[in-house]
Amino acid sequence: MFNPELFDADEWVAMAKDAGMKYIVITSKHHEGFALWDSKISDYDIVDASPFKRDIIRELSVASKKAGIPFGVYYSIVDWHHPQAQGNLFPNYNAGQKDQTVVNPEFPKYYENYLKPQVKELLTNYGDIDIVWFDGDWIADYTTEMGKELYAFIRDIQPNTIVNNRVDKGRMGMEGMDREGNFAGDFGTPEQEIPATGINSDWESCMTMNGSWGYKPSDNNWKSNEALIQNLIDIVSKGGNYLLNIGPDGFGRFPSESIRRLADMGVWTRANGEAVYGASASPYDRPTWGRYTTKEGVIYAHVFDWPQDGKLEINSEISIKKASLLTDPSSRLRTKIIHGKPTILLPENAPDDIATVIKIEL
Repeated sequence: MFNPELFDADEWVAMAKDAGMKYIVITSKHHEGFALWDSKISDYDIVDASPFKRDIIRELSVASKKAGIPFGVYYSIVDWHHPQAQGNLFPNYNAGQKDQTVVNPEFPKYYENYLKPQVKELLTNYGDIDIVWFDGDWIADYTTEMGKELYAFIRDIQPNTIVNNRVDKGRMGMEGMDREGNFAGDFGTPEQEIPATGINSDWESCMTMNGSWGYKPSDNNWKSNEALIQNLIDIVSKGGNYLLNIGPDGFGRFPSESIRRLADMGVWTRANGEAVYGASASPYDRPTWGRYTTKEGVIYAHVFDWPQDGKLEINSEISIKKASLLTDPSSRLRTKIIHGKPTILLPENAPDDIATVIKIEL
């Protein structure tokens, strides 16, 4: 049934760019083992094993480069299709995730003869690959020695790429950050969660738009625009990036619910991008009404809950030179000290119900 004949790489990239996204990571091969490029290592790919006969990785990489969007690939270490990857575990696909005592002696052959050659294809046939995003590091068969070797292997081919920490065995579950030790990988990967506080290293929360990573028509648990935009702000306020998943259907279309949410996120990011792009984690305690981000001597107060009395209490360490609405640079908001706290006097109504940004020059 899989024939994504409505897939349009330029359209996908344009939608991502219009939403305010700054890079793309495509699932080149997930756990089921099906490759979305014309692999010479296997016939289980989109050109040889589907009616589509086109290389999606090539088309999307070309469209991304044309639009100036960095391009990355996700690759699953786990492979439910390849016999050497499963060995005697078949068909108990996730045995190695639930029980680390379950091992497959054939896995090292799969790693050398299939996994690494496929990764090499992705890194040599599509120009610059900006991000390599692994998953499936949790099986016992994959070792930290393999991870470090694979990281060095990638660096030799694409020295300017960045690789997530799932290339190795260091991450602490869904929390996504590495435990103490010497592990390969350039950034942490919290999954479906946002850390409670800032983290002093590079990280990126990967999260879904509904409850599913892939396309699942029965999953109508779509996150609201408010949740998606406030997640973005929350993540940036703690020093991270937001990898927001979209699951296209088997025809190559984005679900209409995703399209609408991406468009609305684009409206917000076009108006308020200054407060998130290139911004750093807040050095201040999290306020009850929203979040702070900071950049080049400016604090951005992202107000989620507009105060009914019009008085926005700011952290006492912040010395305000000037406060204005980010979307209205000519505005100058009055400030005063109330009960020893710097306070910004706001208009009666919030200009943006989801997140109004106040620009504070220090």
